[in-house]
Amino acid sequence: MSDSAVISLLQRVMQVPSTSEEEHEIGIFLEQHLQSLGYTVERISISPDSTRCNVYAYLGSSRKTRTCLTSHMDTVPPHIPLRVTPDVIYGRGACDDKGPLAAQITALEELRAEGLVQPEDVSLLFVVGEEKGGPGMLAANSMQLTWEAVIFGEPTDGKLAVGHKGHFVFELVSEGIPSHSGYPQRGRSAISTMTALLTDLEQLELPASDIIGPSTFHCGQITGGVGYNILAAECTALCAVRVASDLASIEKLVEETVSKYAHVQLRKRFMYPEIYLDHDIPELETIAVAFGTDAPRLKGEHKKYLYGPGTILVAHGENEQIRISELVEGVQVYKQIVKHCLSS
Repeated sequence: MSDSAVISLLQRVMQVPSTSEEEHEIGIFLEQHLQSLGYTVERISISPDSTRCNVYAYLGSSRKTRTCLTSHMDTVPPHIPLRVTPDVIYGRGACDDKGPLAAQITALEELRAEGLVQPEDVSLLFVVGEEKGGPGMLAANSMQLTWEAVIFGEPTDGKLAVGHKGHFVFELVSEGIPSHSGYPQRGRSAISTMTALLTDLEQLELPASDIIGPSTFHCGQITGGVGYNILAAECTALCAVRVASDLASIEKLVEETVSKYAHVQLRKRFMYPEIYLDHDIPELETIAVAFGTDAPRLKGEHKKYLYGPGTILVAHGENEQIRISELVEGVQVYKQIVKHCLSS
């Protein structure tokens, strides 16, 4: 199979916008594409009342396989149109996560063409919502399937990840008392309270890991107030800690810090701890990464591999891209990981 196969497939999937919660069309595309290649394909709703569907594909009639290749279909907004140069593919999803997805499909197709896999060996699982709490992978647990190994696709600079940070995502809501800004003593600014709290959170000494680095706090979104001349009645901040070690300790530190502010509520969104991954393939370079993935959300005793072409450093940005040489190499490395898993 020529290198053009993975390049063409990536361009096709990138032309289908699929920001989180808007994955219907990409699911239909993947279902039809994989059916055309001879796979049995299931589009599985993530809940009884949801129109959002994961895509699960396998060869033959048995959905039970030894190994699973998985990536997420959703991207962060906004959709950025495809642009192609001789060396680089630009646009939303180029590296996160449609590049790895296209490379996984192409890798399995090459293994099939080379006669190196049987129907019971490998399946494909593409999920919704990884960028917003992972409802797709959480729902995949209800499929009641187990694998010996699962290979998660994310941009890891073409290296095998040894581990990645966890995530503690929470919302802070500060309540103030509105008043004329000329008489601030008659009110209480929810914004002033919030900024003081955020400063305290930024100064926390958080646990670190010798392997995956420090835990880090950031406030990603803040809203509040109605005008320059009114003390704000409410302020909301969406915050997160990238967890390198000891999630329970971090949760307690945040709770204790927020509790010092009588007029602030802490609303926990979701959390999961750091994760250490399998990397027992000596031919591949390794890397520790700071971003989160779906790997902790999929329950089971399977081996967990995390690999993908492209770099996270351009993901989510206006210049998201993947080098064609990295994409092509990624196909060969996915084949290598699959063969390693099947030979173990």
